[in-house]
Amino acid sequence: MGERTLVRGNGQPLWQQLLDDLRARLDGGDFDAALPSEFALAAEYSVSRHTVREALRRMRDDGAVVATRGRVARRAEPTPIEQPLSEPYSLYRAVEAAGRTQRSVVRQFDVRADGVIAARLGLEESTPLVHLERLRLADSEPLAVDRVWLPEELAAPLLDVDFSHTGLYDEYRRRCGIRVTGGRENIRAVVPGEGERQLLGIGDGVAALVIERCGMAEGRAVEWRHTVVRGDRFTVTAQFSDRTGYRVDLAE
Repeated sequence: MGERTLVRGNGQPLWQQLLDDLRARLDGGDFDAALPSEFALAAEYSVSRHTVREALRRMRDDGAVVATRGRVARRAEPTPIEQPLSEPYSLYRAVEAAGRTQRSVVRQFDVRADGVIAARLGLEESTPLVHLERLRLADSEPLAVDRVWLPEELAAPLLDVDFSHTGLYDEYRRRCGIRVTGGRENIRAVVPGEGERQLLGIGDGVAALVIERCGMAEGRAVEWRHTVVRGDRFTVTAQFSDRTGYRVDLAE
């Protein structure tokens, strides 16, 4: 007899009940290494192997598990989200390139003065800035807290944009004629504060990357960005060759 019981005759197929229970157990951490074999699951739930195969097939189809012929199913690892060093940083494009859905929760979007940020952009301290703060999601999972400041005289047309699912750089170029072509970026590891840990859904043992950028367009500073990204879901990669090489600046 199996250790777990499915309800027969309630109008819901056994494979669906098994699927629901396996998904719940997977989310609960029961199968960190691998799922039991088809034979073991059939015995545990007192169902046929055909029922087990149908449930596992559905889990493979939706990407929850992976399995090859002759091997037991295991939890599918998420596709890593990578940002190449050879091109301007765009979290939106990095997430989409990984085959995941990018969505943002807009937390703040207004015009304000910030003397510190204005100075970093080479502007007078009282210069009005468009400020956008978003919680960035990948497949509905928190990935980053992203804050950006743009000179209002350049970015005012962006105030009508819904940034829940669109890239800032695309809209900056389309609506304002500003194309970020270069700049300087600093990436460092940090331990996030309590507020950011709650937003990102991580414990105190998970590190994060802080990405600070001064974006330039035609020699002018047009963006200051501060992004806190979950270190367990994001990597920075570089391509290099003996002809072009690559450069990494280490801050003291």
